[in-house]
Amino acid sequence: MSKNRVRRQFSVSAEAYVTSEVHAKGASLGRLLEIIQPQPEWLVLDVATGAGHTAMAFAPHVQLIVAGDITTRMLELTRKMAGEKELTNVMPSAADAEKLPFCESLFDLVTCRVAAHHFPTVAEFMAESARVLKPGGLLAVVDNIVPGSRRSGKKGRAEKDAGCYINAFESLRDPSHVRCLSLDGWQEQFYQAGFRIAHQEVADKMLDFYDWTARMRVAPEDEVRLEAMLRQAPAEASTFLRPEYNARHVFFRLAMALIVGVKESN
Repeated sequence: MSKNRVRRQFSVSAEAYVTSEVHAKGASLGRLLEIIQPQPEWLVLDVATGAGHTAMAFAPHVQLIVAGDITTRMLELTRKMAGEKELTNVMPSAADAEKLPFCESLFDLVTCRVAAHHFPTVAEFMAESARVLKPGGLLAVVDNIVPGSRRSGKKGRAEKDAGCYINAFESLRDPSHVRCLSLDGWQEQFYQAGFRIAHQEVADKMLDFYDWTARMRVAPEDEVRLEAMLRQAPAEASTFLRPEYNARHVFFRLAMALIVGVKESN
């Protein structure tokens, strides 16, 4: 089961996510706050909170933030970090993104940052987010994206193939990875779940290949395979990943989408 793999994988690598630059200090954290402008009376849910970085960024600006995750070790670290920061309004909670244990129309904002590619069924997460949000509430998703569009023909097939290649690359590094969507795929998910997209943007993030593999404790033989995949990527995938090499480091880029949707009133 994918969710059991997530629990196992993130139980052993939890501490690495506390200090991960991408998760702890990524530019998307600041952008979320700038775009959303959280209010003091808001109740907020952070889905798949991980080490709680998003929850703790929002906590000083809202009444209460529930930090939900299915991995017990991640929740323990979130509780510890919130205590160290003296944030008394962060409430860690066991919560499955596809079956949220909260009543309808409870939250003003739901966030999910760099996590949805682990969900077996994104549509169920979207439907659950819509269910627990108040009418007019906001859903903010930040996640890696892959090439892909509604285009047909040779170009459309090349984009789809590149997206499949990059998802295979991600899955070899992290067995709990399910699938990154394209930007078009995310737009469709928002519309299908009853959200109006209020804001979207895409930004690149540069990753150090060896830090990226170390964070997931990749076996040496798989690290060799991953580097080979990066060096031998088909043209469309290589254009997307834009690898760079020097004597000591290997770098590549991933694209990350930030999308904010408004729950339409019934």
